[in-house]
Formats: sequence, C-alpha cells, structure tokens
Amino acid sequence: MPIVTLMTDFGNKDYAVAAVKGAILSTVENPQIVDISHEITPYNSTEAAYILRNAYKTFPKGSIHIIGVESEKTPENQHLIMYFDGHYFIGADNGIFAMVKGDFKADKVVAINIHDQMPTNYPILEAFVWVAAHLSRKGSLDVVGKKIDQIKEIKELRPVVNNTGDQILGAVIYIDNYGNVITNITRKFFNEVGKSRPFTIFARNVKFREVYETYSDAIDYNISKEKREEDGKKIALFNDADHLELAIYKSNSQTVGSAQSLFGLEYRESITIKFE
Repeated sequence: MPIVTLMTDFGNKDYAVAAVKGAILSTVENPQIVDISHEITPYNSTEAAYILRNAYKTFPKGSIHIIGVESEKTPENQHLIMYFDGHYFIGADNGIFAMVKGDFKADKVVAINIHDQMPTNYPILEAFVWVAAHLSRKGSLDVVGKKIDQIKEIKELRPVVNNTGDQILGAVIYIDNYGNVITNITRKFFNEVGKSRPFTIFARNVKFREVYETYSDAIDYNISKEKREEDGKKIALFNDADHLELAIYKSNSQTVGSAQSLFGLEYRESITIKFE
C-alpha cells in the first residue's frame, strides 16, 4: 500500500483537493493518501518548505510526497522529483526542495520531462500523479526525467551574521495556528554564533533575554496560580523543529491575543539577536 502525501495551497473550499485525490485513487494502486496541509498561504514556498521538512520525517521510507504549491511549470520553475532520505518528493523547483534537504545532499534529483504525454496543463492531476503512480510501482526516476545537479534555494531562509560576529539578523518564516511566530534562526545556528554569551532578541518593540526549552518552562510553578504570570506571558523558545519561536503562553487571538497580533509580527518581519 503506497503512501502518498499531499501538500497544497488549494484550501478546502474548492474541488481541487478532491480532484487530485480522485486522480490518485484512479492511477495509483491501493494508495494510502495523507493530507499534510491544504492551507498553505497561496504561493508561499517558504511556508510550505518549513511544514514539509518537519512533517515528512515521521512517514515511512518510500513515501511519495506531492507538493502543489506554486506548481505551474515555467522556464524558470521546472518540475522535479527528488529522492532524499528514503523519500520521494514531487513538485516545482521553487526552493522547497532545497530547504527540505537542508545542508545534506539529495540522493538523486531529476527534471520531469513527460509533460508532452499529458492531456492538460494541470500538473498535480497529470504529471505529478502519473509520476507518483510510476514510483509506487518501483519505477526508475530515469524513465520520467533527466538527472540534474542544481536546484533553487530560498535565500531568505538563511539568517546572516554581521562582520563582528555579535549579531544575527533573521526573519519570520511562518506563523502557526496559535499565532506563534517562527523564525529562520535554528538552535544550532544560535549556539554556533552565540557561544553561550548573554543576548537580547529584538522583534519590533519587544525584547527577550531568555530562551526556554518548553512553554511550561516559562511558568514559575512555585508561585500560586492566582499570583503567577501565565496566560498572556511572552515567551521565546526553540520549538520541536528546533527553530526560534516567539510566542504567548496559551495564546488565543480571541482572548489574550497571540504573538502575531500583540507583537505586530508578520511573515518576513526582521528579527535581530544581539550578543554581548
């Protein structure tokens, strides 16, 4: 039973997701279809890459991941298959593949070249699903594409360090369902640059001087519940994807608010860390 995952920016209101699933059921023998997300912000490759990178690892080896985000084939946006870490990824070369593999090397990447065999220009329904069916039958990548050595990178996903090595300039790359703000600064990068020095995180008019391991670590349980700072407390932590996250404890945009709303932070907003 081949596992085929779907991640798109189609949303769930229209027929697109159902049409893709119907095509998979009609083309792939006995598939198990899993939705990663269909609520990606339209054409937001950065957001899609962050979600896929942290989701695919939990799936069994041999899983096939179809990516329907900014998927139109153009002279600057070719369609690829990447075999990496025992998984197959099918989508457009818009930077998502580069973030998924990170600093590691893909086992193989091929540019799909079977489009002239497809009846329409809808890549998810035709080319991507056809390729998924081929891979589910243990078909060779060389049959559906030509091997390439370079893929696009999403430059904004990499934070930078100033010349004196005492400042990291990062950015917001994702805002989750709770309004928590995720940055492109990883724990590894933070530790390599910081070298255990004291620091201050600047996000618009908000400052943080401590990074917690979990949300609850920010709460002092030695203080009685009615007296301690809890709901609405601002927190910086490394999340389960090891990215620096700025959050509000038990955030709720309808009550205490969220990091996005209270800090005024949006996608691509600058985040600065200064080390002493």
